[in-house]
Amino acid sequence: LASGLFEPIFFLFGLGIGLGKLVGDIQWNGEMLTYAQFVAPGLVATSAMNGALFDMTFNFYFKLKESKVFDALLASPLTLHDILNGELTWAMIRGGIYSGSFVFVMLAFGLVASWWAVFIPAAALLVGLAFASLGSLGTSYARNWQDLDIVFLISQPLFLLSTTFFTLDVYPTWLQPVVQATPLYHGVDLIRDLARGTVDISALGHVAYLVIMTVIARYIVGNRLHRVLLV
Repeated sequence: LASGLFEPIFFLFGLGIGLGKLVGDIQWNGEMLTYAQFVAPGLVATSAMNGALFDMTFNFYFKLKESKVFDALLASPLTLHDILNGELTWAMIRGGIYSGSFVFVMLAFGLVASWWAVFIPAAALLVGLAFASLGSLGTSYARNWQDLDIVFLISQPLFLLSTTFFTLDVYPTWLQPVVQATPLYHGVDLIRDLARGTVDISALGHVAYLVIMTVIARYIVGNRLHRVLLV
């Protein structure tokens, strides 16, 4: 847990504050922000993503393929849905611990500008649940430990390119719709709106996107595990 708690803090000091001295203020939604104010909400979302993904890749794979924990649990009164829901819930909570702790850092450095920020932990839990569902889906297709690297090969560009460190308008025109279609973009933009108090109808779109993606991924992985464990 310690690495996930301190990683966003290092990024905030190294990039948000350190590099921010060179970048200066940037314009976002008609408002001038320091670079640290812009980056910090993105780090909340990525912390939720990383915490959930880590748990639903290596830990999930170990229980599914190596230690056969899930096979043992199925010999109890638990159903497959109970097991999967429990794993997703813990991954969501782990991501929430990472991101929730970082919110206190934001408060300490004056990087929160609105009472809407009280909803940031809930938004971070939604981001964590969405990526927990996606992580479990990817892991269900893994044939060996090395296949899990593919999941992180996808999550790393998301971390760098989903407007975490740059505003959307710096990307080429053809790339902007691609960025806006990524799940982390919706999490970052939602949490940034909450931190700055610029919440509008688009927030409902972000929430709907993450909820729909979670439901679809959860449904598919449930079918996948049914074939792996029960057929």
